[in-house]
Amino acid sequence: MIVASALEHLAHRLPVFFPGHVWLAGAGPGDPRYLTLEVIDALSKADIIVHDALVSDDVLAFAPQAEVLYAGKRGGKPSTAQEDITLSLIRLAREGKRVLRLKGGDPFIFGRGGEEAEALVKAGISFRVLPGMTSALAALACVRIPATMRGMSKAITLATGHAAGTEDDLDWHALARTKEPIVVYMGLKTLPTISRLLMEGGRAPETPAAVIMSATTGEERLLTATLATVAAEVEHQGFAAPALIVIGDIVTMRELLVPSTGNTP
Repeated sequence: MIVASALEHLAHRLPVFFPGHVWLAGAGPGDPRYLTLEVIDALSKADIIVHDALVSDDVLAFAPQAEVLYAGKRGGKPSTAQEDITLSLIRLAREGKRVLRLKGGDPFIFGRGGEEAEALVKAGISFRVLPGMTSALAALACVRIPATMRGMSKAITLATGHAAGTEDDLDWHALARTKEPIVVYMGLKTLPTISRLLMEGGRAPETPAAVIMSATTGEERLLTATLATVAAEVEHQGFAAPALIVIGDIVTMRELLVPSTGNTP
């Protein structure tokens, strides 16, 4: 098996998963083929896995020896409180378990990994961070939308949309003025507000937009629209979380990069 051979080749470079340690790991965008070798190795060594809703059974299948605890963490769905998750990580580590905290994407990109790491430091628990492929960049690549494109973008913003329209919100007007592409996590419910605020900030209504649902999985769906119409299209086509929203001229590149036969892998 190629993966087993690769892990054997890297064995001397892979860290030791000691009892009483917590590893914060990224499971990538969804499909297990996007797991890193380091995370696959961690899955095979863990005593217990505390995972979010976006971690699939196919990913957990790499850890048949481990006890599995579900923590939820999907917008609009029942979830364990973050404080309770953090306390569980500390308790399990103090019981001498090898604890793998497994999150979709990357633990430090809207995964609250920084909060958990800070709590572990305060509790005196040793931890390690295992990066994962962040969902936004993987999703864009899979649907053939370049995250950056010379002559079209000089930067890209990763933003969270769950607080749009509240006192805890981003300055969407300022983001609009950059004219650079924006990828929005957790913004499906607030998309009408996000679109309105961006247009109020000067982003043109005809700015290309796309929504990628369940990226890299068998349920993956894509729609393209404009900033002015994307919220209505999401409702019309019945898109649901998890989904990423892409706003900017980079969306138009997909038309050039998809083969004319339509046989896009």
